[in-house]
Formats: sequence, structure tokens, C-alpha cells
Amino acid sequence: MSTDGVLREVRFSGRAVTLAGSLGVPRGSGGAFPGVVLVGGSGSSDRDNDTYFPPIRRHLLNAGFAVLSYDKRGVGESSGDWRASTLDDLAADAAAALDFLRARPGVRADAVGLFGHSEGGWVALRAAAARDDVPWVVTNSCPGTTPAAQERHALANSLRARAAQRDTEGILALYDRLTEAGRRGAGFTEATELVDSAGSPSGLASYWAGMDERLWAFLARKQDHDPVRDAARLRCPHLAIFGGADELVPVADSVGLFTTTACRPDRDPHATLTVEVFPGADHRVRTGEGAHLAPGYLSRLVQWIENRAPAPASGRSPRP
Repeated sequence: MSTDGVLREVRFSGRAVTLAGSLGVPRGSGGAFPGVVLVGGSGSSDRDNDTYFPPIRRHLLNAGFAVLSYDKRGVGESSGDWRASTLDDLAADAAAALDFLRARPGVRADAVGLFGHSEGGWVALRAAAARDDVPWVVTNSCPGTTPAAQERHALANSLRARAAQRDTEGILALYDRLTEAGRRGAGFTEATELVDSAGSPSGLASYWAGMDERLWAFLARKQDHDPVRDAARLRCPHLAIFGGADELVPVADSVGLFTTTACRPDRDPHATLTVEVFPGADHRVRTGEGAHLAPGYLSRLVQWIENRAPAPASGRSPRP
């Protein structure tokens, strides 16, 4: 818990689910606070996104932001099952979290935006693109590619890291066959047969380990999701943050895709793009073997949001 804020447990309705989370509001008075909704990454991400969100939440609270994060559907105290959902369902949950925070006493409804980490970036982009009252959106280590392309990139890096791995191309070809199987609606049984017929190579583990029928169906549903389509529909500023040494995300390709989208002539004039790449940082924008958030990360995040939050009714300008 921040020394400058109080956390309390909250519940609110998502799309046909009840979501549980933690709401932090800065201590003291001085008018209504701007707000941030933190959206977790892939898998069973809870309100803390493992251990990633607490230091970010703490810094935002200390900077004067109300912060809401929540357990993904089917995780922690939230009902439902994320494996049975679509990215549209998850985006509807993020939008519900946004509306819940906007309605809290002491929170400036016009100054609440979305921060999505990894898969949560796709979710935040989808939620923000669907409405015109989001003042800004931050994607943190969010690929600009499809999930299928991102997973292949991550698998290739995993294989390269295994010096003894002899069949890198064969394993990537197997991944491609699995992707095509998912694209044509093949079930988990057929996917398993593909893996078994290839000898269940150990190098596929970073992708295949823990796979079951529900997870296979979820990944197949989302594998061709194109975040560029949502980025193109934004009507608000977008900050895209990356770690330069992120082995899970094709950073250069993602920067290029988001930048090309920002240059489209039909882009909304309010939909500016800012890209921050922190050299040497990993998927969680950490350096020093993942021990600490990259130098300048938190201060840059807060400054960017402050400079794009609408000025309060009193007329006070955002910080320079």
C-alpha cells in the first residue's frame, strides 16, 4: 500500500461476470483526482499482475492518481472463465472498470484512462477504440502484431536460447501447422495429434506446456486479432512503451506497425502516438536481470499522462 493512498477491495459488473479488484485513492484533499485503470496481461493475471503492478500503482498514487486494477474473469475473486472469453469480452470488462472508476467520488470522470500490459494492451486498445470519452491509452509491452506472429517470435527466441536445440526450423514449422489448424477450427484433439506425430519436441514447451482444450480454444479465437485496426480507430493519445531487450515481443516490428498507423491520413487528429523504448529492458520493462523497473520508466509514464489528462475545471494546467 502506498503511504500516500489507501487501497480497498471493490466489486463491479463486467460483461456477464462480477469482477473483483483493488481501488486506490490518494490521501488528502485538493479536488478530484485523475485515474488509471490497470489491465493485466495474458493467462491467469490477477489485480497485481503477479508482482508487476504494485510498484506502478504505488508510484501513480503518490503522483496523485486514483488507480483501479482487477482480477481477470475466472481469476482470484472474479467470476467467469477467461479461457471461455474473447478479446471483446475482456475489452468489455476493461470498459466496465473504466466506468466504475469514473463514477467514484473524488475521481475526475473526464481524466480516467487505460494502461494495458502485454495482452492487456490489446484489450485496452480495443476498449479505447470503441468509445470517444477515453482521454488517453497506454500500452506496455504490447505487440503491434497479431498474437500468432507474437507467439512465433517468442518461440523462435526461446529456441535460439537453447544452444542444444537442433531442430529449430522443424519446431517452428510445427507451430505454423498448429496455427493453421487453429485458423480452420481444428479441435484440441487434432492439435495434440499434430504435436504427438512430430515427437512432442521439448523445444515447443514454451508454447505448448499447460495447453488444454479450453486454452487451445481461447488461443485459436484470438490468434489473428489485429491490434493495428484498433490503433487506427483511436480518438485519443496513445503511449506505446517497450523494453528494448523484450524477447517475447517483436519490438521493432511493433514500433513500425504502430508508427505507420499513426501516419494514416484518416487518423483522428487527437490520436497522437508516443513511443518509448527503454534499452536493455525486458518484457516487464525491467533491467538488472529483471530486478528493477528501467530508470526513468515511472517518471516518464506519469509525466506523459499528466500532460495529456484534460485540464481540471479550475483551469489548472497540466505539468510541463
